[in-house]
Amino acid sequence: MVDVAIVGGGPAGLSAALFAQKNGLETAVFDTDDTWMHKAHLFNYPGVGSIDGTDYMEVLRTQVDDFGVERHQGAEVTAVAENDDGFTVSTEDEEYEASYVVLATGAKRDLAEDLGCAFTDEGAVDVDVTTETSVEDAYATGAMVRAEEWQAVIAAGDGAAAALNILTKEKGEHYHDFNVPADAEEVFGAMADDD
Repeated sequence: MVDVAIVGGGPAGLSAALFAQKNGLETAVFDTDDTWMHKAHLFNYPGVGSIDGTDYMEVLRTQVDDFGVERHQGAEVTAVAENDDGFTVSTEDEEYEASYVVLATGAKRDLAEDLGCAFTDEGAVDVDVTTETSVEDAYATGAMVRAEEWQAVIAAGDGAAAALNILTKEKGEHYHDFNVPADAEEVFGAMADDD
């Protein structure tokens, strides 16, 4: 059982994975690589002058891998259901258990519908300010919660917000992910030692 299961490996899903795993929650991502990013070129992502969408995805994947996220590449999730301890995430071959689930499947909203999440009048998944859906401990991010504003930077922010709100719930107080330069030496030095 993992703490957080994330369905979708685009900017929203991988951002959620990065923030959750980096801050101590065991995290799994299910990624079919069916992201719009493969059709994109980013000129409007803060801090990035210009990058091909596919190259951007490789950078994100490397980053979450470096933090130890359990990434199921090519694993399509066929169902997400509530259970006594949280959620069961099913693929064609296996079932996985998680305390929280983050839906990050772009404009594909069928899993949210099957889970029983409420929808807005525009057909987007209805979330509160914390990105939590009407199903407790199920969060939705990115294009699935927005009728029109589909941008990589917005999706990544939604994913980060979902993870931080899960961390807030877990820790019982508002959680902030803020590092100082000395933290980089500590984190990346430990990663280099693991290699």
